[in-house]
Amino acid sequence: MGFLDRQKIIVTGGAGFLGQAVIRKLRERGCSEIVTPRSKDCDLRSSEAIERLFKSTHPTMVIHLAAVVGGIGANRENPGRFFYENAIMGIQLMEFGRRYGIEKFVIAGTICSYPKFAPVPFREDDLWNGYPEETNAPYGLAKKMLLVQSQAYRQQYGFNAIYLMPVNLYGPGDNFDLSSSHVIPALIRKCLEAKEQGSPEIVVWGDGSPTREFLFVDDAAEGIVLASEQYNKTEPVNLGAGFEISIRDLVDLIVKLTGFGGKIVWDHSKPNGQPRRMLDTTRAKREFGFVAKTSLEEGIRITIDNYVRNRLKKSQTA
Repeated sequence: MGFLDRQKIIVTGGAGFLGQAVIRKLRERGCSEIVTPRSKDCDLRSSEAIERLFKSTHPTMVIHLAAVVGGIGANRENPGRFFYENAIMGIQLMEFGRRYGIEKFVIAGTICSYPKFAPVPFREDDLWNGYPEETNAPYGLAKKMLLVQSQAYRQQYGFNAIYLMPVNLYGPGDNFDLSSSHVIPALIRKCLEAKEQGSPEIVVWGDGSPTREFLFVDDAAEGIVLASEQYNKTEPVNLGAGFEISIRDLVDLIVKLTGFGGKIVWDHSKPNGQPRRMLDTTRAKREFGFVAKTSLEEGIRITIDNYVRNRLKKSQTA
C-alpha cells in the first residue's frame, strides 16, 4: 500500500470546485476512506463542531481546501468576513489535528498572500517582502497565518503540516455567479448570455492591463495530491502553470471561444487588482514532480463546453 491509500482523510471543501477534483484524484490512487464534511452539518468556524468531526471520524490526515472566496468585488465588500472565517477555520482545524495526532495536514493557501509588487515570477522566498494587494489583503493574510501556524507547530510539536499556494483556478464546476465569481467564469457567462440575448456589448472591470496566471482545476488537484503523497517540508510551495496572460488577451481568447461578436467596454472606474501575477514553479517540480499539463485554451474550451451542457440540462429539467 502507498501512503495515501492507507489514510483516512478529511477533505474540507470536498463538495466544492477544487475539492471534487481532489477527491477524484485521491480515489484514482485507491483512497477509499475520505470524509467530506458539509457546512450545513459541520460549521468549521465552530471548535465544538470540529471536535465532533474528529471524534466521530478518527482521521489520520486532513486536506484543508475550504475557504470563503470571491473576486475583487466580493473581497471589497466582505474584508472582515473573509479574514475571520478563513483564519478561524484553518487555525482551529490545525489545532485539533495536532491534538488528535494526525499524520499530515495539507493546507491550500493562496497567492493573494504575495506582496502587491512582488517581483515576477513570484518566488516563495519573496512571500514576506511587502504587503498584499489591498482589495484581497484580508483574505490573503488570513491564509498566510496558516503558514505561520504550520511552521510554528512543526517547530514546537513536530507536526507535519505543508502549505501549498495554487494560482487562480478555473475549470468545469467553477462558480459562475456574477456577484462572486472569478474572472474566467464571469467572462464566459457574460459572453454567452450576451450572445444569446443579442446584446451589443459586455462590460469588463478595469483596463485590461493586469496579467494573471491560471491553472486548470484538474492540474491543481494533481499537484495537491502529489504534495500530499511526497512533500513533508516546512517551506511553502507554489502550484501554477508558469505563464502569464493579460486580462485584455484573456478577454479576447474567451470572446473567440464563445463566439461573442459584440464590443468590449472597459469600466475604468473599477479596480484592476494586483498588477501582475505569475509564479515560479521550480520548487513544485523539484520536490514532487508537479508540472501543469493543460493549456489555457484547451482548459477554457473544456470549461465552456461543460458550462453549456450543464445549463442545457437545467433548462430541460426546469
